[in-house]
Amino acid sequence: MELEQARNAGFLGKNILGSDFSFDIKIKQGAGAFVCGEETALLASIEGERGMPRIRPPFPAIKGLFASPTIINNVETLSNLPWIINNGGAAYAAIGTEKSKGTKVFALAGAVKNGGLVEVPMGMTIRQMLEEIGGGSATKHPIKAVQLGGPSGGCIPESLFDTPIEYEAINATGAIMGSGGMIVMDEKTCMVDVAKFFLDFTQLESCGKCTFCRIGTVRMKEILTRICDGEGTMADIDTLEELGEQIKDASLCGLGQTAPNPVLTTLKYFRAEYEAHVKDQRCPAGVCKGLISHTIIQDDCTGCSICERYCPVDCIEGELKKPETWVIDKDVCINCGMCVEVCKPDAILVA
Repeated sequence: MELEQARNAGFLGKNILGSDFSFDIKIKQGAGAFVCGEETALLASIEGERGMPRIRPPFPAIKGLFASPTIINNVETLSNLPWIINNGGAAYAAIGTEKSKGTKVFALAGAVKNGGLVEVPMGMTIRQMLEEIGGGSATKHPIKAVQLGGPSGGCIPESLFDTPIEYEAINATGAIMGSGGMIVMDEKTCMVDVAKFFLDFTQLESCGKCTFCRIGTVRMKEILTRICDGEGTMADIDTLEELGEQIKDASLCGLGQTAPNPVLTTLKYFRAEYEAHVKDQRCPAGVCKGLISHTIIQDDCTGCSICERYCPVDCIEGELKKPETWVIDKDVCINCGMCVEVCKPDAILVA
């Protein structure tokens, strides 16, 4: 509708506002696949083909859409153009850092008080973003890490929160700027489980063209699942690292080249959590169901029975107002955590 209004007003189409300049815009709905964020896969989708990356060269600027020279930019980049035209390139370049100019939009989410879309100047540190804009942790627990760059991004630990938000500095951590997703995680987040979650997504979104991306991500997910279930070995940790590097090196497009990032960065910064899962058969964050159990601390329990009422498998029993009688049948318990969520006195130990 907006494009039609622009054409009727003479802002789009042939001979714009009576001039010799002609320009038009057409919107085409793509396949909706994550891999179509890669430019050649996007071009294939627009052409009506399956969204799969092509070998480059030739690059799209030489031979792109329907074999014509094509320049590809995302909407965020294009949205900066009116401001630059109105204010000048020098004014835009005055914002940000020497190598990363202007601003960047982030989707701030997770364990942070102020979530949502935020636009910040390049050069602001991650810590400033989380504390000054995000308002700090939204839970009772300190912030432990941020996952930066979308599903293919990397996990940055609190010790690196003074890293400036600029392309070179972020890439040096093992994360990427990517789509600007910033997921905030507190100390109750299991980094092994996080890596499995994001790899599950990228593995499903692989177009399957590259063998290492198609099969390697499946093998990585299988290993992560074993580790989270308490069935992993120390050799599995080494294999994860080896596979991740091979997938990055052998994949044709950005999906495969970045899919291992969540695993490789959590191995780099949170290796102790992987080792705890394997050596100690313990999930330090109390998340992985195969490695935890729930126990009622009777000294803290009030005997209110709310845990019993919310338990989906009826594994909790006791007498009302008699804390000393309340117990969890661990043979029946599925470690869903519902009792922990509803227990007001925090009388349930997860270990």
